Amino acid sequence: MSLIKTYNLSKVYKTQSEDVHALIDISIEIKKGELLAISGPSGSGKTTLLNLFGLLDNITSGDIELDNVKYSTLGKKDKTEIRRNMVGMIFQSYNLIPVLSASENVEMALNCLSKEQLAALNVNNKQDKKELCYKALKDVGLENLENRRPNELSGGQQQRISIARAIVKNPKVLLADEPTANLDKTNSLHILELISNLNETKDLTCIYSSHDKLVLDHVKRIIRLEDGRLC
Repeated sequence: MSLIKTYNLSKVYKTQSEDVHALIDISIEIKKGELLAISGPSGSGKTTLLNLFGLLDNITSGDIELDNVKYSTLGKKDKTEIRRNMVGMIFQSYNLIPVLSASENVEMALNCLSKEQLAALNVNNKQDKKELCYKALKDVGLENLENRRPNELSGGQQQRISIARAIVKNPKVLLADEPTANLDKTNSLHILELISNLNETKDLTCIYSSHDKLVLDHVKRIIRLEDGRLC
C-alpha cells in the first residue's frame, strides 16, 4: 500500500540572478512501512525533497500525495494540521529547547495538536500527556533521563530526545534529515538501530536524507538524486 507518491514534482528557488532548479520532474512511490534513504551529493536536492514531504516548503509544479491526500488540494491551515498530525521530523541540529527538560521537549509536539487529535491518542488531561511522553522516552531508552535538560545530555542522547518528540504523536511517516551528521560512529549506529527498530515494531515509514554510508547500509531502498533529478 502506497503512503507517499510524487507526480512530476519540481521545485525552483528564485534568486536575484537566476532560477535554481532544486528538483526536476520527480515521480516516485513510497510504500507504507518502508525504510529508505534519499541520497546524493551536496546540492542534489535530497533535503529539498524531504522538506516537501514534510510540508515545510511549497511545490513549484507537480504534486505530492500523502495517505491519499494531495498537497495541491490543501490550504495553509490544512497543511499545518497534516504536518502536525501525520509527519514526524528529526534534524541534524536536534532543535531542542534549552530551558525545557527532556520530557517537556517531547511534550511540545503534543501541545501543537488539536483536542480531536489528542483524543485520538487517548490524551484527555495533563497526566495522559505525561504518560505518553514517558512512553516515547522509553521507546528511545531515555525514560530515566526525563528531567534532564539538553545541556546535561550527550549529542546522541539529544538526538534520541528529538526522535521521541517526533514519534510521540504516532505519525504516519518519520523524516530524518542527516540525523547522524553531528554524531560519532558509535552514537550514529545507536540512532540508526533505534530507527530501524521503530520501523519494524511500529510499522513506521522512515525516510532519511543522507549521503552517510552508515545510513545507507541500514536502509532497504535508496532513492538517488543528482542535480535535482532521479538517477
